[in-house]
Amino acid sequence: MSAHLSEGPRLKRRRLSESSEAISEASYSSHAGSSDASDSDAGIDSGRTKRSVHPELSDSEDDAPKLQFNFDTAPNRVTKTNRTQLARQHPAPKDVTFGSLGVKPSLVTSLEAMSIRRPTPVQIGCLPSIISGRDCIGNAKTGSGKTMAFAIPILQKLSEDPYGIYALVLTPTRQAAELAFQISEQFVVLGGSLNLRTAVIVGGMDMMEQALELGRRPHVVVATPGRLVDHMDSNGSEWSLSRLKFLVLDEADRLLTDTFAEDLAKILSKTPKDRQTCLFTATWTPAVESLANATPQPGKQTPFVYRMTDSVETVGTLKQHYLLVPSHVREPYLFYALCNPPESIAHMRVAAPEPQEPSHKSKKVNKAFRPPKVDQDTIKQPPPTIIFVSKPKTAAYLAKLLQTLGIRATALHSRLKQRERLNSLNLFRSRVVPVLISTDVGARGLDIADVALVVNWDFPSAPEEYTHRVGRTARAGRNGMAISFVTERDEEKIHKVEARIGTTLTELSLPEEKVLEGLNAVSTAKRIANMELHDSEFGKREEIHAKKAAKLAK
Repeated sequence: MSAHLSEGPRLKRRRLSESSEAISEASYSSHAGSSDASDSDAGIDSGRTKRSVHPELSDSEDDAPKLQFNFDTAPNRVTKTNRTQLARQHPAPKDVTFGSLGVKPSLVTSLEAMSIRRPTPVQIGCLPSIISGRDCIGNAKTGSGKTMAFAIPILQKLSEDPYGIYALVLTPTRQAAELAFQISEQFVVLGGSLNLRTAVIVGGMDMMEQALELGRRPHVVVATPGRLVDHMDSNGSEWSLSRLKFLVLDEADRLLTDTFAEDLAKILSKTPKDRQTCLFTATWTPAVESLANATPQPGKQTPFVYRMTDSVETVGTLKQHYLLVPSHVREPYLFYALCNPPESIAHMRVAAPEPQEPSHKSKKVNKAFRPPKVDQDTIKQPPPTIIFVSKPKTAAYLAKLLQTLGIRATALHSRLKQRERLNSLNLFRSRVVPVLISTDVGARGLDIADVALVVNWDFPSAPEEYTHRVGRTARAGRNGMAISFVTERDEEKIHKVEARIGTTLTELSLPEEKVLEGLNAVSTAKRIANMELHDSEFGKREEIHAKKAAKLAK
């Protein structure tokens, strides 16, 4: 980190204090709606107790409960070391096309229809091996096209001999179910000419409807381990994984943990040994490392491994800034930043949609969004923005705050029902609302085109979480910006992030006088948001359940 930022908290403590006092004198108060809320957003896929199992990989029947995968590879093995060097030293050549990588013309046409004309480095590295039948471990930064790296080979092989269930894609907890639906959507769009059938099997959705979907033998199943095992236990005789050709673990760093070990072992025991297995992850963890270096079974080869060893884990088109302000006065700075985006992303603003009367059904399921109380014409809507927070209550609070101020915003967090969460995501993706306030459930894997700005309301504790958050913008070569609110206490966290990404965050200076011009409006909106949050008894049911669980534990 630069000396400027290292000394920043000490040099600017007086200015921060003065700003705090100025806002306090203006009768600006901060209540429980802020990030002080005690709610958590931990994603839990299943209520079953998990055994502690070390995630080794192979497929011996005797060792199946130990969560061992079988990487049955094809000839022409390329070693991990050679492949890693290739990924580091040779960037994607401009003359490489999907056709030159072995992708069939029909799929190339489908890709072009999706405005995907050139393969990304991870696709260049992995596509030939997967198409040839190799197992694969793919590691690349967020927004690099990992999903297409396994979707293209699956659809190409499926077109030769279509049957169901052909491919199973496992994603982590149901709290990240948006990722599962997104993966399914990409399969459907890319495989439109194949009359592809997909099924998304995640928690929070109707079990009976999912059972019917599985009974229709979809070609591709995208599932969370816990819910898939629930179906295996309840109606596994109606469908089978015995002819499965592809098994994909997306977000493998999270799946290869003890939490999922028992469920994964059960799923693997129902799949054939000659399946093709692919793991993809943005984070190279010790579990993934041990898997890549594991000694293969007799007669088997180690998987093809593609690993980006570049220390920079964020893309070069992403501008990364920090905003040094006291934690209790962030709201007016956020409001100003949204209404006055930098010129580099201001052009990404989209026109507000025509107002429509919501249907009765949408009123019922869409609790995370309500129309702004302020006339939209008086407020310039920001470009597509995701604001990341650490707690569900903070997400709900900021959504109400911004809506009151006239900014169209919606929340995405674990306290919403699954349909409400998907509805919030669809509102943002369709540009009905330009601002999505999300807990970290939205930070992994979601591919939303043209996100201009990512705001870290709470600076993430782990560098990995920072990279996942800011990876939502500047995707596929586009420009983007990340702004992180920081205080004096966050200095060590920033050092760790900068060391991880190999880039120095630069300070973003906002005109304080202009920021304070909106203070009265923000103060009023804050009081309204807190009152609405209080009246809705947000999180009260969860608090009661937590207290009951604590009593039972005693």
